[in-house]
Amino acid sequence: MSYKGYKILAVIPARGGSKGIPRKNLCKVDGLSLVARAVKITKALTWIDKVVLSTDDREIAEEGRKYGAEVPFLRPLELAGDTSKSVDVWCHALVEAEKYYSTSFEISILLEPTSPFRETRHVEEVVKKLVEGGYDSVLTVSETDSKNHPLKQIVIKDNRVGYYDEAGKDIIARQQLTPVYHRNGAAYAVMRKCLVDQKMIIGSNPSAVIIDEPLVNIDTEQDLKRAQFLLCR
Repeated sequence: MSYKGYKILAVIPARGGSKGIPRKNLCKVDGLSLVARAVKITKALTWIDKVVLSTDDREIAEEGRKYGAEVPFLRPLELAGDTSKSVDVWCHALVEAEKYYSTSFEISILLEPTSPFRETRHVEEVVKKLVEGGYDSVLTVSETDSKNHPLKQIVIKDNRVGYYDEAGKDIIARQQLTPVYHRNGAAYAVMRKCLVDQKMIIGSNPSAVIIDEPLVNIDTEQDLKRAQFLLCR
């Protein structure tokens, strides 16, 4: 099946060499690995044509296959390092998938395993907005807490304190702050041209889906414990 005539590829990026939490993508939250959680979301969305797990790790590959993802190729080592760019990883997966399946995908979505609180509706909303709004890229975001607003941040250099942004000098109350948002990793959707031809995840005509409920993006052991606590309540 396709979404309104668009052929869609879902990509789940999951390298084996995570540093903050070793073997992070295989860590379990409420009995399911992070990889398994991402795959299960895609399998619930019947309009996704193919689901590919992009990994350099055979154990992670087997975990993905167990829950229904396909792993027609392993990610090359040069795209599996700490400094590898997400756009290169995603683009590689799309191009290689097109070769393997002998087809083209007009749209690709990216689901990072480190966002275990995503729901099917989050993925549906980014694709719907991409197609119906005529955008080249859509991502999910969350509003940044006012305590972490850029205008309230400071820098320390040579033991001297300064404003990260000099405009912060004029901020007295949080009501003066313009809301800012951060990527939460729940879902990205792009048109093929944006990703492959322009090498962009956030293109020249982007939009966003704001998620109001709290999400946990797992990067540290503390994040993992918090996710486990929230999902097991």
